[in-house]
Amino acid sequence: MQINRTIYRDDHEMFRTTVRRFLERECVPHQAEWDKAGKVDRETWLKAGREGLLCVTLPTEYGGGGGDFGHSAIYNEEMARAGVSGLGFGVHSDIIAPYINRIGSEAQKQRWLPRVCSGESILAIGMTEPGTGSDLKAIRTTAVRDGDEYVINGSKTFISNGLNADLIIMVCKTDPAAGARGVSLIVVEADRAGFRRGRKLDKVGQHAQDTAELFFDNVRVPVANLLGEEGKGFAYLMGELPQERLSIAVSAAAKLEVCLEHTLAYVKDRKAFNQTVWDFQNTKFKLADIKAQAIAVRLMVDHYLGEHIRRRLTLEEAAIAKLYATEALGKALDDMVQLHGGYGYMMEYPVARAFADSRVTRIYGGTSEVMRDLISRKL
Repeated sequence: MQINRTIYRDDHEMFRTTVRRFLERECVPHQAEWDKAGKVDRETWLKAGREGLLCVTLPTEYGGGGGDFGHSAIYNEEMARAGVSGLGFGVHSDIIAPYINRIGSEAQKQRWLPRVCSGESILAIGMTEPGTGSDLKAIRTTAVRDGDEYVINGSKTFISNGLNADLIIMVCKTDPAAGARGVSLIVVEADRAGFRRGRKLDKVGQHAQDTAELFFDNVRVPVANLLGEEGKGFAYLMGELPQERLSIAVSAAAKLEVCLEHTLAYVKDRKAFNQTVWDFQNTKFKLADIKAQAIAVRLMVDHYLGEHIRRRLTLEEAAIAKLYATEALGKALDDMVQLHGGYGYMMEYPVARAFADSRVTRIYGGTSEVMRDLISRKL
């Protein structure tokens, strides 16, 4: 992209080589079977754990990599460039595990994190419910204290890693009358009586991502499974959302760049009306616009990535990054599919897979409309 990127150190680039080799060896050859199965096999998770690719930002004393978010960003970039779809490592490592590391007790960290870092325990987080969407204050799943236990009742939907998950961080109402101040985070082991998984949800894209419904019918867990303090769950969620949204922006920036490369190669080879598709002025102008957008997205995302590595990224800045990067990617992908003609609608072409997989980036992690609302509050 003709940009001198200064955000990464030598250790970051060494990690990039490790990630790239792992994806090429262990993931790309299995993409089709994962798509068909609707989930990634457990052995791949264990291999990633053995190679130090899970929870790279967690402290080494719990089995993590001891790195910073730059290492996580490299994983997101390389997965986008490899065209690997539906691998739930990022959700597990960069979105969910930090809750345990940041607000968990020492006993909880010692109990759960080593297996999380090794890939033996896969994480999911139960936020979204059938009737709530992005409105987390409106959740209806309850956790009622009964002696030394919580009794959990409710359901969750659109849960990434839902079929594979061994541990689910549940967003529950411990005080339904208190609104946001009544939300708590409670860890539920998947072998608890009363927990069951629903159907694997049939999504437009990311078919290898095991997205499922989860149901909780009088599920009893010890009070010791409460993460942090009761009633502070909403504040904890707000504290981790900037990293989730930046992760989505990082992936969008890389996907935009790699799809531009694929499209340039295609239009310069494809013949139409005795010339290449590249020879049409419309093609050159469209791709010039996309390159300008890709560079703007890259410069913005790298700036915010640097801010986050220095622990200075704000909720508003993360919203800006996610909104701009995913909206730019969506518009560009539509144009690039068009430039491929009928082949742009065939899943064997990277641009078609990206088109299907990336649509959700403007929805999950907070919709574009929610991002606009957050940004507008600071205007």
